[in-house]
Amino acid sequence: MKSSWLIALILSAASNWVVAANEPWLDQHLRPDFQLPNGEVSPEQLEAIRDYGEELFKARFTREEGAGRPKATQAIIPTKRKRVSEFTFSRTAGLDAAACAACHNEPKLGGAGDFAANVFVSEGFVNADFDSLDPQFSNERNSNHLFGAGLVELLAREMTTDLHSIRTTALEQARSSQQPVKVELLSKGVSYGFITAQPDGVVDLSAIQGIDTDLIIRPFSQKGVFASLRQFTINAMNQHHGMQAIERFGGRWTGEDDFDEDGIQNEMTPADISALVAWQASLPPPIQKQPEDAKWQQAASEGEQLFQKIQCASCHTPALPLKSLTFTDPGLWDTAGTLRQGESADVKTSYNFALQAWAKGLKRNEKGEVLIPLFGDLKRHVIADAQVAALGNELLSQRFVERDQFMTSELWGIASTAPYGHRGDQLTLNEVIRVHGGEGRAARDAYLALTDVERSNLLAYLKTLVIE
Repeated sequence: MKSSWLIALILSAASNWVVAANEPWLDQHLRPDFQLPNGEVSPEQLEAIRDYGEELFKARFTREEGAGRPKATQAIIPTKRKRVSEFTFSRTAGLDAAACAACHNEPKLGGAGDFAANVFVSEGFVNADFDSLDPQFSNERNSNHLFGAGLVELLAREMTTDLHSIRTTALEQARSSQQPVKVELLSKGVSYGFITAQPDGVVDLSAIQGIDTDLIIRPFSQKGVFASLRQFTINAMNQHHGMQAIERFGGRWTGEDDFDEDGIQNEMTPADISALVAWQASLPPPIQKQPEDAKWQQAASEGEQLFQKIQCASCHTPALPLKSLTFTDPGLWDTAGTLRQGESADVKTSYNFALQAWAKGLKRNEKGEVLIPLFGDLKRHVIADAQVAALGNELLSQRFVERDQFMTSELWGIASTAPYGHRGDQLTLNEVIRVHGGEGRAARDAYLALTDVERSNLLAYLKTLVIE
């Protein structure tokens, strides 16, 4: 009975579109007081939640729903404007899109974006109000695809748990031995450097690599600064559309029900955000497609060996093992202003992705762990140097991450998501490989040392990594 009621409610909300003056808008969201079930939902329930999430992802929000933020900035910390902008849309500070789908659409809904869909970030992490295109105020970024995003978050959660466990064990050993204990931060074959635990409880973090000092893996954004799809979604809804989530911009944190002063209260309920998260998290992962052409098959096979030989796989790890396919929302590692476990009567909705059709195609290792073929390591790397600096062209750091450090780009789906680079200004795979500097310099130089045929074979292999 409860399941039928839930599905009926969500489907009713998702289909409740009206037309006025030839403009569509969502007549209502999920009820503000509605809570998703506490526990695991069935595949049918997930499908219903996903349907509504997809409608929100495609929706071109209007002022009647709350689009716009005349008295609020793009900042992730709720911040008032000093003055109202004369423009509804602004390429740097936003609004810069009417719908999520405006930027995430290549090769299909939920995908990447062309250069024309680039977004501007960095000042969104402080409370400055600006309207300049000058790079000293904002970093220009290309839109990443979202396929397999739930699996990426699950990997990050497990790896964060591993790193915290390593830290706890090292501290216990240091206290008991009364000697410093140095340990490697190693999870799923990825090393994040070393920590040294002291007997007095102090932890020396000076030797960590590619991660924040709280040892939380933040897999989202090209700088690796968001821990969850939920946090990413709340930030994006405010910056790009002016649709403000109650859980951050509502009365609990700001003392106001209409923080942006646009006349609309409760613009995005926790259930709305949950539906958007469910849709993104359950998108199927990209695949490696077997070419029909026999020559392409042979070239890709040889290219795969070259990918390993020239050390591309040292950062673009072909697969990482995942213990559990159960995705819970909200998660554990979010910051204040994003709903997280332990809040709102500790409601936790679980989705078992093992029941999804696409999960059947994932391989497992000898331990029974699911191998997630993301071709990444969920770690930040220096990707530019003095000689090869094209990927280090940003002027502003983002959330204390150095300007020349970026998260390893996951290569799954790369054949379907040109252009390349964090700015989307490298037109081909060949071009973006050639501009790898810093920690990617050795692999780049090895690529340039290959013969023309070998480089062609390597590219043939990368072009089998597609979004179906």
